[in-house]
Amino acid sequence: MALPRKHRLSGKKEFEKVFKKGKTINSETLRIKFIPNHLNFSRFGIIVPLLVSKKATIRNKIKRRLGEAVRLNIGGIKTGYDVVIIVKPEILRKGRNETRKEILTGLIKIN
Repeated sequence: MALPRKHRLSGKKEFEKVFKKGKTINSETLRIKFIPNHLNFSRFGIIVPLLVSKKATIRNKIKRRLGEAVRLNIGGIKTGYDVVIIVKPEILRKGRNETRKEILTGLIKIN
């Protein structure tokens, strides 16, 4: 199951706003940028660049995994933020559980 539509960033302007004004948290496999959005819920965007893999199927698989990790733990994530998750190539060496732990650790740091 995918991340609900209301919890997704959509449109180039929303992503650009986060990139220009957002704060950054770096980890081994992820870079998380975030800004307050003054809503009662958080919205997320996931970027998997071509540097990670040239194959769209692999990039989409990574997006689905990260989206699922966010969806399952959305209750424990602080509300009121726009968050963009940028994936680094090192994610290919991590398993599903390691990736899930890393994304949750990064999202907890926002609090």
